[in-house]
Amino acid sequence: MTDPDPSRPDWRSAGVRVIRGDQLDPNTAQTPGMERAAAINAARVGAQKLWAGTVRIHPDAKTGAHHHGALESVIYVVRGRARMRWGDHLEFVAEAGPGDFIYVPPYVPHQEINASADEALECVLVRSDNEAVVVNLDIAPVETPHTVHWVDPIHRHP
Repeated sequence: MTDPDPSRPDWRSAGVRVIRGDQLDPNTAQTPGMERAAAINAARVGAQKLWAGTVRIHPDAKTGAHHHGALESVIYVVRGRARMRWGDHLEFVAEAGPGDFIYVPPYVPHQEINASADEALECVLVRSDNEAVVVNLDIAPVETPHTVHWVDPIHRHP
C-alpha cells in the first residue's frame, strides 16, 4: 500500500542504513601510520552531523601528529592497546584497552600509538561532523611525556 501523503519521507530509502564491515570506504583523509575507513558520512548515507568509521594501526606502529580541526572525536578500542600522546609537543600520554573510550577535543594535537609489538590496534572512530577533517602536523615530540590518568571531576584517580 502506498502512502498518499507526498510530504512524508520514504522510510524505505531514507530510513535506517546498514553498512557491512566489508564495505567500508578507505578513500578518506589519512594520517601516516594508520588506516582509516569510512562507514558513515555524507557521501555514503547522507549523514549531516557525524562521521564514523574504523582505524587500524599495525603492531608497534604510531601515527604522525595531527588534529581534526573543530571536530570532536570519540575512539572506542575494540582490540589491542592504544597509547595516546597529545599536547603542543605531545608531552602528555595515557593508555586505553579493549572496551575503553577516548575523547579528543577540537584542535588538540595528538598521536595514536599501538602499544603492542605483536597485535594490531583496532578501533571504532566517531566524529562530530560529516567531513573527514585531518590536519597533519610537523611536531618535535618531547622524549618523556607526562602520564595522565583517565579521570573526571567525579571519578578521581586513586
